Amino acid sequence: MKILKKIVILLIIVLIGIQFVPTTYNTSNEVLETDFTKIYNAPQNIKNLLKTSCYDCHSNNTNYPWYSKIQPGAWFMENHINEGKEELNFNTFGEYSGRRKKSKLKSIISQIRDDEMPIASYALVHRDAKLSEEDKAMITKWLNNIRENLK
Repeated sequence: MKILKKIVILLIIVLIGIQFVPTTYNTSNEVLETDFTKIYNAPQNIKNLLKTSCYDCHSNNTNYPWYSKIQPGAWFMENHINEGKEELNFNTFGEYSGRRKKSKLKSIISQIRDDEMPIASYALVHRDAKLSEEDKAMITKWLNNIRENLK
């Protein structure tokens, strides 16, 4: 029993201690000229859906919820956001080559259609990020049109 008590106390000390380890926040209010919604002149409804369902993980500006300040969850979020931006960053989409843009658009369409994006854990916590069938059809139609017109 003494060992269990020491382990619990040690765990509590560690959990309190890690709260003081800083994380890097992904925040910028600057809308770049290379932003996806800007270069393709996204209609407001599409822009709203993308910002609500995609931009937190795939842009340079994340809206952080209250629990993002609690470790180890903040580290998980930081890692997830960095991976998301590495895969696709809507703010720098205009810098991609034509081939990469086509590939990314194809991937976005496929992942939206197959309910892979937004990921389930994100949609669970952010209920408004879940895309309805109507939303998915509207976005994929718009994205397909862009993809077909790319040179």
